[in-house]
This record gives sequence, C-alpha cells and structure tokens, in this order.
Amino acid sequence: MLTLPAPAKLNLILRILGRRPDGYHELQTLFQILDYGDTLEFSLRNDGVISVDAGSLDVLEQDNLVYRAALLLRKSVQKQNVALPGAHIHLSKKLPHGGGIGGGSSDAATTLLGLNYLWQCHLSIENLAELGRQLGADIPVFVRGHTAWAEGVGEKLTPLCTEKRHYLIVAPGCQVSTAKIFSHSRLTRDSTAITLAALREGQLNERPLSSEKLELFSGNDCQALVESLYPEVRDAREWLQQFAPAQLTGTGACVFAAFETEQAARAVLAKLPRKWQGFVASGVQVSPVHQRLAKLTSSD
Repeated sequence: MLTLPAPAKLNLILRILGRRPDGYHELQTLFQILDYGDTLEFSLRNDGVISVDAGSLDVLEQDNLVYRAALLLRKSVQKQNVALPGAHIHLSKKLPHGGGIGGGSSDAATTLLGLNYLWQCHLSIENLAELGRQLGADIPVFVRGHTAWAEGVGEKLTPLCTEKRHYLIVAPGCQVSTAKIFSHSRLTRDSTAITLAALREGQLNERPLSSEKLELFSGNDCQALVESLYPEVRDAREWLQQFAPAQLTGTGACVFAAFETEQAARAVLAKLPRKWQGFVASGVQVSPVHQRLAKLTSSD
C-alpha cells in the first residue's frame, strides 16, 4: 500500500493574453501549491487490472483522470515491452469538483508519480510531465511539484518562491465549466504580458516574492465573466472581501484571500455562512507529494 497526497493549487495571478490558432489560450499565471488536498492509496493487483474507487465522485471510471493517467503511464512503459502488474487506486476527495483549485489535475499527477514509483517505471519528471500534458494543461505543474510562474498554455514553468502566506478558500457550491469560460465571447483575451523581471523588480532573485508584489500584480481575467454567469461566486467573493482582498482562482468556483497567520484565516473561516464550504491552507514551495516520495526514496 502506498498513500500519497494530491495537493490543491491557487492561481495568484491569471492573465489571458490571446487565443491561439489551435483554440488554446496564451496565458500567464502564478501557481501556488498548497499543503491541503485529496489523498490517493495505491495497491498492486496480480491480475493486471487497473481499478479506481472514487467514492461518491459522480464520474464514470473511464472518464476519471486518475484512471486515464494510470492507463497512459502503463501504455507508455509497455511500449518498451515491460509487463506491469495492475493497480487499485482509492481516491479520497476533499477538494470540490469544478472548484478551480486543481483537484482532478493533481489527482492525475499523483497517480503518475505514485505508479511510476510503485511499478518501478523509472521515468523522469520530464517524461511524466509530458504524459500529464496530454491529459490536461494544469497537470505538469503538479508533476513537477513546485510553486511556479507559468506561460504558454501553462506548460512553460519557472519555479518561483513566494513569502509564506495562509489562505482561506471558499467554495460556493457550484461547478464552473472551464470549457464554457474559455470559449465564451465575453472572456477578456487581450491582457498585457508581464515578465518575471517585473515581478522581481527591486528584489533579490533568491528572495521569496513578497506579499506586496503579489498584491500589486494579483488578479484573474476570468473573474468578471465567471461572476456574471455564476452569481454565487460573486456573492462568496464579496463576503470574503470584507476581511481581506479576495479573488477567483483559475476558472473554477472557489475564491480565496491571503492572511499573514493561520490563526487570522481560521478566525474568518469560523464566520463562514453555512451555505458555503471552506478550508484553510498554507502555501508551500515544494509539493507534499514530492516531499513524501523523497522520504520514501531515501529510505529504499
């Protein structure tokens, strides 16, 4: 049995620069990895079957990113004529579906990392990230496992350190369709590009990106459209805005605000209206799944 976390992420910055000929969007975003997320348990099967128990998650197995990631990894490795055992994967969900905090993408990334270890495939992080990219644009950042500045469609990643902050994430209870948002005629697609140099201006490169810098460049080009289509998202953000600057993450339903201390974030969580769900998490530079695998590898 191998148990691994699948952490959430926040988009502290999200700018849509334009639409590409292939239909994808050029964007810039800052992925902040969190210390909170789903959990996956892996066990080997002798019959060669891959099975997934996702609990109450209402997704067909063949559509589940965890199942698809496992199949893709096995197919990739078996091209080398290596026979692999099967696997049973139990997924314990904490992260809301369609929340914009990377739940499905992170689950898929942890599946690639976990089965690469359990099956002893010995694929590099680069190889695993490329497999992940075939399944979803956000999966490579979870495979690589670092808070990062991203460009292109999200695949050009530069690891970036941020000051330690604590976040309150609020889920208003609706699911936002990423495809619907990115295909909508009213989505802003003409933001001006910024540079890492601009983000780091006035700071030494080895120092974490300050909260003041993050607040200066923060924002989400999808927020206005999402709030117009899903009023409950607007309501949740406006409630959270009473306590700290709040914004949408990704193209999902969740909104978040940063606090200097965990205590301050939890004090606001205690006031959260019962109609919504929320959780407090801290930003980390290295993904919890990478931290866990590093310990396992060092003890092997």
